Amino acid sequence: MDPLDPVAGFVGFAMALREAGLPCDAHRVQAYLAAVEEIDVGQPVQLYWAGRLTLCSDPDDLQRYEEAFAQWFDVEPPRAGRTGAPRQKRARIAALAGGSGEDGRSSAEPEQLKAAASENEILRQRDLAGLTVAERAHLRELLATLRPELPLRSSPRQRPARRGKLDQSRILRTMLASGGEPVRLAHRRRASRPRRVVFLIDVSGSMGPYADSLLRFAHVVARRSPANVEVFTLGTRLTRVSRQLRQRDPERAMLAAGAAVADFAGGTRLGETLRVFLDRWGQRGVARRAVVTIFSDGWERGDPALLAEQLARLRRLAYAVLWVNPHAGRDGYAPVQSGIAAALPYLDQLLAGHSLATLERVLLEIRHA
Repeated sequence: MDPLDPVAGFVGFAMALREAGLPCDAHRVQAYLAAVEEIDVGQPVQLYWAGRLTLCSDPDDLQRYEEAFAQWFDVEPPRAGRTGAPRQKRARIAALAGGSGEDGRSSAEPEQLKAAASENEILRQRDLAGLTVAERAHLRELLATLRPELPLRSSPRQRPARRGKLDQSRILRTMLASGGEPVRLAHRRRASRPRRVVFLIDVSGSMGPYADSLLRFAHVVARRSPANVEVFTLGTRLTRVSRQLRQRDPERAMLAAGAAVADFAGGTRLGETLRVFLDRWGQRGVARRAVVTIFSDGWERGDPALLAEQLARLRRLAYAVLWVNPHAGRDGYAPVQSGIAAALPYLDQLLAGHSLATLERVLLEIRHA
């Protein structure tokens, strides 16, 4: 650590932890710097705990944190903070943990299943922006297991039913077949058909850590009902990637979508791109009576008044408008960004979208919109 620039040294330590695989995002680094200001940095114990309580989010992070702490500050971590060898925990429910059989040997398969379920549950809650390469590969497997259900709307067509209005034509046909006697009454009701779902995914620089996962999420939904799902990307321009994401193989679909989107990690002009979407696609029928979901953090470089105007147009066309913000799930979040503040009056719901668990919640909200 450079004594002439201690702040840069602490930030560098956080960056070293990020390289080691810890999810040290900007919010955690700010909390770490605030904690450092309240302690005596000359005391290794205080310095150790300030970083451990703000930069570590999982018990698996402790060993990597201690190794990085010892190398960066050239100080041995406190003995109270050492993790040591992991102790085998006793199962709280013997039936699930697999007790000993008649021969005295325990089954290892239930323990492996329990460990796998625990890892999946932890990954479902992790922030998508802080995943390692291995965790992203595991996330793709979990995304493939999703079974999204699209919202339904009534159709003008009628179908046979046990209850409902009397189906006069079927009753007459039955009477003709039975000699003129109404042997059995027939009923009918309106059929249901999937409601169109539209995804507008922000792929600007601020949404870069989430863009890949969100596009893979959209691919899963698009493959479920290709004729009723439309996907567009927002940035400095509008790009329709519905055709690319209808491919069966997710890797081929992502490569095709990446080749089609020319403004990855660029700027954000939500108002202008929404106007292009409404003029070219939405007004012509794509957004009419559809559930439109916008994935964006709300950082708008353009005019917020233009964004509010276009969202008002979209609200008049769509059946429901949802906004998914990856930062909305964090403690202390407030919708103060210019884009979010301008959009709030025209939204049905503002949802979190930073983890697999929150994306599953988004699917439920779309289903019951």
